[in-house]
Amino acid sequence: MMATEGHSLRLYRNSVADVRTLDRETERELARRWREGDRRAGERLVVACLPFVIAIALEYRRWGAPLEDIVQQGNLGLLRAATKFDPARDCRLATYAAYWIRAEIRDYVVRTYRVVRLGTTKAERRALRAYRKTRESDPATLAAVSGMTPEKAAWLLPLLAGRETSLDARVDDQSALFDRLVGSASTPEEDACAEEHRGQARVAVGEALSDLTERERMIVRERLMADEPRTLQDLGVELGVSKERVRQIEARARGKLRAKLGELRSEAA
Repeated sequence: MMATEGHSLRLYRNSVADVRTLDRETERELARRWREGDRRAGERLVVACLPFVIAIALEYRRWGAPLEDIVQQGNLGLLRAATKFDPARDCRLATYAAYWIRAEIRDYVVRTYRVVRLGTTKAERRALRAYRKTRESDPATLAAVSGMTPEKAAWLLPLLAGRETSLDARVDDQSALFDRLVGSASTPEEDACAEEHRGQARVAVGEALSDLTERERMIVRERLMADEPRTLQDLGVELGVSKERVRQIEARARGKLRAKLGELRSEAA
């Protein structure tokens, strides 16, 4: 059953319709003040991201849970992220919070669907038995053995995994499995921030390249950005100049790039 938008959710969406996204500097300042105990700053920080939570919640509207509840769970994820958010990181709160928002929503819809509906059809029961025996993670294979479509199998796999394993489960009076998962890999929110940094870098490089001449851009791409850089001699032959001239143009282009990237970095700080 598809989740529908109730009257209370429409009122809520209208109430946050005029909320404006904070600029980066304001967000950092509010986050810093909240960490120092300013509750009003924390409220402004969180409220500015509420429309973002709704946008993510709508991705899960086909899972059968009421949209109002999905949004509420997403808001809990936002609050969790906001309390952990470090303004010293060069990362926006929305980017950092996306993982926590989705995690809260997924946990809720999996639990809701699992309790209410999972295993009510023959295909679902066959899929559940197959998953228990093989821990099959390929939707096409699961679809073949259960008789459902690959799309339905892909949708069902997270629910099957959630039914069989709970990160909150405790065994022999030990701490929850979630608390005992230890690893040196980066966290999802760190990955999200890193991706934002890469995106900013791509934009900055694109702007810097636009300030170069066509010949300079060509040399930069062939010498500095290619997996297998071409030689000065090779480029000189193509451009009809000496390899020393190519070296000079490359050096000039490097200088322009450094200056432009430094300027963009200062503007973003």
